Formats: sequence, C-alpha cells, structure tokens
Amino acid sequence: MCLRNRSLELGIINHTAQYPGWRGMLYDESRYIYRGKFAMSRFEKNCLTEYAEVFKTVCVDAAYYTFPSVKYLEGLAGLVPSDFRFAFKVTDAITIKQFPNQPRFGAKAGRLNETFLNAGLFERQFLKPCETIRPHIGILIFEFSRFHTNDFEHGRDFVAALDQFLGQLPSGWPYGIEMRNRTWLKPEYFDCLARHKVAHVYNSWTEMPSIEEQMALPDSQTYPELIAARFLLKPGRKYEEAVKAFAPYEKIKEVNDEARRAGAALIRAAKNESRRRTFLLVNNRLEGNALETIKAMLDIAEISELGTAAP
Repeated sequence: MCLRNRSLELGIINHTAQYPGWRGMLYDESRYIYRGKFAMSRFEKNCLTEYAEVFKTVCVDAAYYTFPSVKYLEGLAGLVPSDFRFAFKVTDAITIKQFPNQPRFGAKAGRLNETFLNAGLFERQFLKPCETIRPHIGILIFEFSRFHTNDFEHGRDFVAALDQFLGQLPSGWPYGIEMRNRTWLKPEYFDCLARHKVAHVYNSWTEMPSIEEQMALPDSQTYPELIAARFLLKPGRKYEEAVKAFAPYEKIKEVNDEARRAGAALIRAAKNESRRRTFLLVNNRLEGNALETIKAMLDIAEISELGTAAP
C-alpha cells in the first residue's frame, strides 16, 4: 500500500502512531527486538520512522496538552523524511474558554481561561517553536470543545471572537478550525473562515453531524487550497464506549459505510485537484482499525495506490 501523493496526506490520529496491535500489519516486529525480546521502549522511540515509510502525515495530539518545545519538535522531524507533514492540534491554553473540572488542570479547574484566543501567546509559545520545522508543518488545528451557553450565548458571539482572533494571527501558516457545536455550522461561521483563508476541519465526533453531512453544507469548504477531515468517532458514540468496543485495535469490528464514502470522496477530489492539500486523518476508534479503514476508503475510491487509479 503506497500512500504518497503531493496533494493528499493520509494518516492516523495519534501523536506518534504507537499501536503495538499493528505489529505484523504496519510494523515489522523484528526491527524492535532486543536481546531476543520485543523492546517496547525501542518501539515507542522509533516506530514513527517505520510508519513514515508508508504514510506521509500524522496528527500530533500531544501538542494539545502542552506547548511544544523546539527539542520535541526537532526530535519528531528527525524521524521522518523531508516530504512528511505533521498535523498539530494547537495547545488547549488557546482554545478552552473555561477549564473543565478535571484533575489535569489542577487549581485552574472550573476557572475561566485568561489566555483563551490569545494570539500573542499562540505566536510566542506555539508558532515560534514550529518555525524550526516549518517545512514539516502540514496543518495547525484549533480544536474547540463544545461550548455551552455560559461560554457563548449564541454561535454568532463565538464567530465574532474567532474573527478577531484570526485577524491577529501571522499569515502564511496553514490553519484549520475544528468545531464541536453542530448548530453553529452556519453561513456566518463558514464566511468568517473563508475571509481568513482558514479551513473548516470536517470531523466525525459524538455530537457532530457526520462528515458526509458536513461536506454537503453550503460553503463548508472554506479554503479550497486546504482541506482537512478527522474521522474520530461515530456520531452518537462516546469516546469511552469506543475504547471498550474496539481496543486493542487489531481489526475492524464495525463498518461505518457513511464515513468510508466521505473519505473516498475526499480522496477522489484530492486526486483531481493538484493545487489543493488534503489531510485525511483516521482514528482507530472509528471502526476498530484505522489501517483497514483507510484501505477501505482507497478501495471505494478505486485507487490501488496514490498516483494511479485501480483498473
């Protein structure tokens, strides 16, 4: 399975694609043997290199939890070839309006986030480190968890804040917005992104319309030069339920025909538009095994490898 094409980036949603359940499917176990045994530490350190021999992008979730350091970013870039592109989720210090009551937030839990949509902080703490590996940057995704009425009374209030924020960002970087409020997918939201040349990130998630439904919304393709889709969860299914149903992600356990059709449509469109960069990222928790999901999307698109159509 060859997945290299200058306009289409197919990959997995995981910060380093470390899934031991893929041994024998994607990973050659013999590369990680030490003193006759499989060395998990060696696998975790080096598996991205083997992953990048097949795929040309990966979504780095780790950057969502803490601002990335130059050392960390250069370490990632040193494991992949020159044409590999990372999709990074922007740190939640920028995208959370009120910190959830979760242990990882410590004393900040339940409080308003004073750095929400702080363009200066984003530029200093996120973009500046990314400059060191800029040729490897494929897309920077601002993921906004579902807002409640105490955050923004109306969707238009969020769009106004987002419009101001995007207007303050340095130009020339590939930005994407991932929304989790289904009722806010309206013309004013899409218009805002289009004005700033920012991609709406199609996302399959618990409380969102399917990606196929989002693609059908008028003007949802907000920046024709950059398309992104993240196939996370089947709409209506919670994260914990998916983990219980699908781990350890060794095989498909539930086919999602609608998601497969949407992925295939994006693949076909990318093949026909060389000026466009398309990032299609698939999670194991969609069907049980992202590798097989991607293969199924390619089969539906009638593509045996990127660069040729299947006869």
